[in-house]
Amino acid sequence: MEHRIGDPRIVRLIQKWLKAGVLEDGEQVVSEKGTGQGSVISPLLANVYLHYVFDLWADRWRRRTATGNMVMVRYADDIVVGFERETDARLFWEEMRERLREFSLTLHPEKTRLIEFGRHAATNRAKRGLGKPETFDFLGFTLICGKSRRGRFLLKRKTRRDRMRAKLQEIKETLLRQRHQPIPKQGEWLRQVVTGFFAYHAVPTNGPAIGAFRYRVITFWHAALRRRSQKDRMAWARMKKLADEWLPMPRILHPWPSERFAVKHPRWEPDARIGLVRFCAGGVQK
Repeated sequence: MEHRIGDPRIVRLIQKWLKAGVLEDGEQVVSEKGTGQGSVISPLLANVYLHYVFDLWADRWRRRTATGNMVMVRYADDIVVGFERETDARLFWEEMRERLREFSLTLHPEKTRLIEFGRHAATNRAKRGLGKPETFDFLGFTLICGKSRRGRFLLKRKTRRDRMRAKLQEIKETLLRQRHQPIPKQGEWLRQVVTGFFAYHAVPTNGPAIGAFRYRVITFWHAALRRRSQKDRMAWARMKKLADEWLPMPRILHPWPSERFAVKHPRWEPDARIGLVRFCAGGVQK
């Protein structure tokens, strides 16, 4: 931190934060290593630390050592690195382990894997008599080597099964506790929950998962309403009307990557001393 921060007061404040400790069963416990779990500053400090430990080192490794293409994605302490050549992947794996060890960090033994993935993975594995390419989880999604309707390679993202199961269980328990509340109040709460889930998970190729999520929410709501009374006979047709009234329909909200990264909107460039311009693949058009 001192390498980037010139104000010694900020550095002292961070040092005090690291030495403050945490409360466990009402007792203060001071740790000599790391940052407090759940501390608001912990993610920031971890990102700063990993920027020097991993990001800068990996970028230098890509430029100096890699013999093929290499792609890196890091979000907090979750990292995915793609290689064109298997030899690069194995060499990077070994050197990364040594690099992290120098800074008192280790790779998670169960979550760290080296797999064959990509547009040629299925063909190469079939030639060797192996099954389908392995999948991996990243940021709440399971990434799968799939095919489009035209038979071309398609990277599919699907909501992690365990994450969806945990969220549905939470909704089920809350509905049972709130089953005697007015239906409009329940519907308003469920609308917020489902809308929030769709805002993150409604990505291309994940349509079946978000559709299944909404259906399960409806069945839980139906079961909770029927338990309000022993004489309750909430028909499924009425339940569907309630769901259509309060819950958003499952639809893809995020664009395909090819659309998200494409520059298609007019941009005003006042410093260029020209009028409205539109950027396209062929150059600049007035």
